[in-house]
Amino acid sequence: MYEQISHTLLNDILNRIKPEISEQDLRHFYTRLGANFYGIHSLFQRLYGDRDDFDNQAQKLVETMAQQYIKRPEKLRQLDLEREKDYNWFLSQQWVGMALYCKGFADTLQGLQKRLHYFQELGINLVHVMPILRCPEGSSDGGYAVSDFREISPEVGTMEDVRKLADEMHKRDILLVLDVVVNHTSNKHDWATHARAGEQKYLDYYYTFENRNVPDMFEQSMPEIFPETAPGNFTWDEEMGRWVMTVFNDYQWDLNYSNPAVFIEMLDIILFWANQGADILRLDAVAFLWKKIGSTCQNEREAHLILQLLKDCCQVSAPGVVFIAEAIVAPVEMIKYFGEDAVIAKECEIAYNATFMALLWDAVATKNARLLNQGIKSLPVKLERATWLNYVRCHDDIGLGFDDRDILLCDYEPARHRRFLVDYFTGKFDHSHARGLPFGQNTKTGDTRISGSLASLVGLEHALESGDNQAIDDSIKLILLLHGMILSFGGIPLLYYGDELGTLNDDSYRDDPYKKGDTRWVHRPSIDWDKAERRNTPGTIEYEIFSALKRMIAVRKEIDVFADFNNRELLEVENPHLFVFGRYHLQKQSKHVLVVANFSDKPQHLNLEDLGIWGTQYRFPVDLYRGESPDIFKNSLVIPEFGFYWLCEQ
Repeated sequence: MYEQISHTLLNDILNRIKPEISEQDLRHFYTRLGANFYGIHSLFQRLYGDRDDFDNQAQKLVETMAQQYIKRPEKLRQLDLEREKDYNWFLSQQWVGMALYCKGFADTLQGLQKRLHYFQELGINLVHVMPILRCPEGSSDGGYAVSDFREISPEVGTMEDVRKLADEMHKRDILLVLDVVVNHTSNKHDWATHARAGEQKYLDYYYTFENRNVPDMFEQSMPEIFPETAPGNFTWDEEMGRWVMTVFNDYQWDLNYSNPAVFIEMLDIILFWANQGADILRLDAVAFLWKKIGSTCQNEREAHLILQLLKDCCQVSAPGVVFIAEAIVAPVEMIKYFGEDAVIAKECEIAYNATFMALLWDAVATKNARLLNQGIKSLPVKLERATWLNYVRCHDDIGLGFDDRDILLCDYEPARHRRFLVDYFTGKFDHSHARGLPFGQNTKTGDTRISGSLASLVGLEHALESGDNQAIDDSIKLILLLHGMILSFGGIPLLYYGDELGTLNDDSYRDDPYKKGDTRWVHRPSIDWDKAERRNTPGTIEYEIFSALKRMIAVRKEIDVFADFNNRELLEVENPHLFVFGRYHLQKQSKHVLVVANFSDKPQHLNLEDLGIWGTQYRFPVDLYRGESPDIFKNSLVIPEFGFYWLCEQ
């Protein structure tokens, strides 16, 4: 879009640009910059236009984008061009992901490269390698307290190892996902060191205060993220002699995005990692980017403007890279992190579907789909060119952030129902065999989250200890049922490492003084590769789970209606134990798929005639996952306990 003020500024910037930049071949860069600059200028001015140094900061912003474009390897520039043409590439049903800790999965980045065949064996072609950047020894929040944004932890390897891993993954058509922690740094970061020394430039990178007056104002409205281990949102730094904002942990200092220098630094870091070969960048803690007295300091309008600006700038220098928004917030807020537009994701193309994850766990505990169905009805429709990341487990805890209105509509009392869920998954409820642990208990509000591996939460650990073969079978069925949902719902399914093998809780974290206070480490395992070899031995639990998921993933990739184009219809049925939805193609007449899931421990039935037009299409259905016809009696579909179908007309 042409607009005089912004383009006058752009002309001035280009006239002043450094010779080492202007002398390069910047044809594609200039084309994209011209197309995006109105938006970039508008956002940058909205955030920082009242500053005396605005023009100089705008100059630095453009030069930063140009310098990273110049550094971008030619093969990645070609990939940018390909993805600009195939702009819906990330919506394909072909993508199936896995998230992992490098140390726990393969010890080092070189070890991870040697294990790439494992992903191909299972059908995984998108790998999220969780934080591998340099952190202080000891407390590092699982890698999210970064002390150097451009250095790899020596524990896992070197920058050269990252580039080699990315190259090999691209040769195998596997996407690489890496984290950029955008909200905070470690208190051992070089910026923090300079701030402690009293350097004003770096004091301005953080929120620091001489006394408690301003912090106390913030505390009146800000919630506590880790009330057990890190109460409050400010920490006194003795060396600096100031209070510093530390929303997550006392060793994680929040960055001050009201300072444009911070924005430009973090943009430079994002583009740096794009240039190392990352296809997707997961932006951590994006809901917290803007701080305002009198608010919760989450989901502020300016946080969205920052993300829009990051996206616009990335589209100039590395348009083939997409963003994941790590914002575990209410559905009505979550949908905003795609960006407010009719079609295109203006902020992040991908977002975690934490609501769907939590609703699935509710169905496991209650053995019915009442809240699951109600919650999905309340889930806002996403943009056409954006997608969900659907997952059963991740490195983090399970939060119970359902909407109270949805809970009430299911005739549950919200506080009591959440208490039941915590008791169920921590094994305190009668007849529960779950082996979860509480996390983030808040004695003031009563809120509690849940830690635990997938297998232990669905009762496999208890079943193995008791030698109950039926309970073992039921646990495996639940593991497959949950994955059957994330693989068919619509979006990118993201498996969590170890779940494909039935990995149980790892209690060894209790022996580590830096981990023992954080129960999330119970589900951050080190893979036992001798045990993993059992995936090739029929009759073992590892074989049953791995081979079933392998088949499920392969079938998913063949079903084009599983691509994510808002082509899902939730179907309300009378049986409260069933979760039923249809997947269809928007543009062409391809086979529709009916997904039916039974969360009960007893067989259930569904009258196909009650499904309207969907039911009339399935007189002779076949389950695509199993390759056989389901049991039907007089047009009533029978679904086994903890079973599911992907039905298509023969």
